Amino acid sequence: MPIISYLVYPQEGKKNELLKNLSLFDNCEVIPAENEDILILITDTFDNKAEEQLLEKVDALESLKLRSMVSGFNSPKNN
Repeated sequence: MPIISYLVYPQEGKKNELLKNLSLFDNCEVIPAENEDILILITDTFDNKAEEQLLEKVDALESLKLRSMVSGFNSPKNN
């Protein structure tokens, strides 16, 4: 179960639009920075494939300029 955080940079003047669009996606939480024109995106998906599918949707948003991973955690599967 990957839990990954990203800094998400909007296109100029599109921070609120990007925040609104990202908030519609399941398996993620979006936190706007108070002092910068960036967002923090935290994803919590079931597996790597679900993470990839979510990121494809995120990357397709026109209001997105750049997404940069900050940290990630993947819990081991129980045997």
